[in-house]
Amino acid sequence: MIKKILYWLSKPLVLAYMNSMLRMDVHHYQQLPKGAKIIAANHPTTTDPFFVAGMLRQQAFILINELLFQVPLLGIYLRNAGHIPVIAGRGEESLKAALECLKRGQTVIIFPEGSLSPAEGEACPARTGVARLALMSGAPVIPVGIHLPFSGARVMHARVGKRTAFSRWYLNGPYRMTVGNPMRFWGSVEDREHVRSISSQVMERIMQLAHESRLRTTAAAAA
Repeated sequence: MIKKILYWLSKPLVLAYMNSMLRMDVHHYQQLPKGAKIIAANHPTTTDPFFVAGMLRQQAFILINELLFQVPLLGIYLRNAGHIPVIAGRGEESLKAALECLKRGQTVIIFPEGSLSPAEGEACPARTGVARLALMSGAPVIPVGIHLPFSGARVMHARVGKRTAFSRWYLNGPYRMTVGNPMRFWGSVEDREHVRSISSQVMERIMQLAHESRLRTTAAAAA
């Protein structure tokens, strides 16, 4: 119950911020399917999880680096909202929690790169979590390509516990997303080559969509 309450309390705040501070432009190839689904996006900034979730009409559970769960207040919100911490060396726990959400017909958001994209605008190689989730759950993967001007992102280094965390925050300016058609996959999750191939296919499609988002950004700037 508390997860739903926090969702309905935070959703208007996120939307208000997105509508006032960001020049949002979201293009959908088609309407998102109902039921369980995996939203997979590239990850240019630390703020992406909140903006990707903000464009959805239903509650979603995000796989997020566990360092953010250690940030005062933000960590309390993330835990109580039911988001899923991704802890280095304990990926199986994160996947299990995400799989339980999908079994309940819910939406999961994952960033296959596993870390922030390079500032040059390309992508890190995809990790295998997105493929394993798709094969174990049977849920479709919805690829999302994000583009924004990196010049508007603020880089920060902060001490979190005993570690120094690198983050890249985007708080104002044009922010474009292209949401692709569902991708479905079948096969054995024990077939490592197949799993790696699926992960690469998803990441390749995400970056194609990110390129489309970039072209809209360029066109808008030239208009």
